[in-house]
Amino acid sequence: MPYIDHARKELRLKIVYYGPGLGGKTSNLEYIHKHTRPERRGKLVALNTEAERTLFFDLLPVEIGRYKDYQVRVHLCTVPGQIAYDRTRQLVLRHVDGVVFVVDSQPARLRENHESMRNLEANLRLQGDDPAKMPLVVQFNKRDLAGPGGIEASREALGIPPGVLQIIASAGRGEGVFETLKAILKECLAVVEEPSRAPPGHSPSIVPGQRVSMFPEATAGTPGSENSGMLVIATLPKLPRL
Repeated sequence: MPYIDHARKELRLKIVYYGPGLGGKTSNLEYIHKHTRPERRGKLVALNTEAERTLFFDLLPVEIGRYKDYQVRVHLCTVPGQIAYDRTRQLVLRHVDGVVFVVDSQPARLRENHESMRNLEANLRLQGDDPAKMPLVVQFNKRDLAGPGGIEASREALGIPPGVLQIIASAGRGEGVFETLKAILKECLAVVEEPSRAPPGHSPSIVPGQRVSMFPEATAGTPGSENSGMLVIATLPKLPRL
């Protein structure tokens, strides 16, 4: 659940970029950090593993600004995608408020994408979160390497329903990176509950709501969205103008 610092008038959100190894999670965070004004970002910290890095830093998004008189501060993190580092992924995922699942759109990475998706579901359940209620955006990264029909083939093979918010990107070139960040922040803020119902010292909790999920077994009987566009928010409250 998001944390609210009443003394500093800050609403803090933790966003985790999840997905297979070398799928573009690091490229997303590096691009965001590089193209954000220094006074609006914290230090980019990297924890190196044998194959890739786990990155994190704080960000004050200019596009979001203040929400209900509170400054929004975002903590962005990546997880190591390699299967051997599942314990690290579990630690990074703790207290998450929203997830960006980064799909490697190359046809040869289908199995790794599927394994990572199932791993995300398992780790959310392990820490007591319902995957179907977690604010989530799917980013189809490496669009330039997907080949003809690659994005659609990946979406169909992974079983991602149209109602899940999906964005096509090429993080290495900066395409779709900030669009993805804005989308997940809006997903989180769109389902924030009234402050009076929050536990003492914390921000409003994330409202369960009715939403289309990548994990259909968790939402049996939940109505889906009939929309079919690439950028879809299914059955969410209207987002206030920020």
